[in-house]
Amino acid sequence: MAEITANLSIGEVAERTGLSVHALRFYEREGLFINAVRRGAGGRRVYSEDDVDWLTVCIILRASGMPLPTLRRYTDLVRDGAGNEEERLTLMREHQENVTAQIGRLSESLDLIRFKVGVYEDLVDQGSAATRQCHAPSASA
Repeated sequence: MAEITANLSIGEVAERTGLSVHALRFYEREGLFINAVRRGAGGRRVYSEDDVDWLTVCIILRASGMPLPTLRRYTDLVRDGAGNEEERLTLMREHQENVTAQIGRLSESLDLIRFKVGVYEDLVDQGSAATRQCHAPSASA
């Protein structure tokens, strides 16, 4: 297996993380890197494997709905090092509760979507475009 260089360009990091070059610059401006982004020859940004690993964490937390101020706070705590684990735990527990609630809402939405798919499958199978109330499942559904 080839060794991956620790000096990655912004384009390489964009490709590996799925973030745009613009988003990477934004993350840097927002202070969302654990370590300052290094500069190479000509002032070009140079990233490490640790930067890519941290960005992966950030991407997952953002995808789960973590607001930027919360992600920034979490980054600050991690950057500060040991001694603030209680605050990190509190932050993550709060986010876990938010994600759990979001999953519940999505599950309710999926139930409705499944119902609607079933209604339209029945209508298509019957070959009928008959008008019928099919806006919501009945209380017994």
